[in-house]
Amino acid sequence: MSADTIKPGLAAVSILGGMATLGLTDNFVPHISERGSLWQFHFVRALMALGILAVIVALGFGSLRPRRPVAVAGRSFFQAGAMLIYFGCLSVLPIGVVVAGLFTAPLFVVLISILFQGKRVGPFRWTAVVMGFLGALMVIRPDPSALDPVAFLPILAGLLYAVGAVATRAWCEGETTMTLTAGFFGMLGIFGLIGIFTVTGEAPQGHAGFVLRSWGPLDTEMLFWFAVQAVGSLIGIGLIFRGYQMGEASQVAVFEYSLLVFASFWAWVLWDQGVPMLALAGMVLIAGAGSIIALRSDTPVPAGRVPEPGA
Repeated sequence: MSADTIKPGLAAVSILGGMATLGLTDNFVPHISERGSLWQFHFVRALMALGILAVIVALGFGSLRPRRPVAVAGRSFFQAGAMLIYFGCLSVLPIGVVVAGLFTAPLFVVLISILFQGKRVGPFRWTAVVMGFLGALMVIRPDPSALDPVAFLPILAGLLYAVGAVATRAWCEGETTMTLTAGFFGMLGIFGLIGIFTVTGEAPQGHAGFVLRSWGPLDTEMLFWFAVQAVGSLIGIGLIFRGYQMGEASQVAVFEYSLLVFASFWAWVLWDQGVPMLALAGMVLIAGAGSIIALRSDTPVPAGRVPEPGA
């Protein structure tokens, strides 16, 4: 990227706009989870998103054809798995907790690079890893006397997302943004289709049945919220990718942590979900740890939610 094409101010605004969009649309998931199905949601939303991408390609913008289909599918498997857990958790956990768990991804990227890629990490990034995991514990506040494994699922989503981020660089060099985005939504659609046919039995009423239902009503209201999610996700991802095109990755990645603020703000406005002070302090630690990793790394990994641009 040449110096005359770097626009840090516009890059920051673009990233913030993308995160504000995702923070708002993710808060609409309770409208879906009360009556709908996680599997139905991912399947229908994927069809909508892929349809929009197909129209964009038909208009002459980009291509959906991967250079290495197996590599793109493998990378999409981990990214989509992370989002499957992420959206499933939104029906039973506060959105701030879920987002914070996903944003542990940069910490896992550091650990993966050490354990499996033989890379050396200095004291700053080791400190960031410790900070981040302490922050995660402060957010989920595990109680040994009443341990709920569900509280740890967002961190598992962060791990899967980290594997997908590493795979983006290692397996998918030269693939276009459109190809990776299509692979991501396509894999989510496959996961949704599998769930529709394999999840059986009675599901409880309300949000608790979101993951356990195979199918929910597909009326006008539900289709509207599916469309909001599909369009919102594409707009958010597009703004974030644009931000990475206009700014240095190490500087731009820091702004992704604004999703913690936007998601928590809209949860408070729309659902009256407050953030306890301990959890708020944990979010600050996670954001600080991720920022250190982004600024100290040669090839920073985005915090979460979207694949790495330009990979």
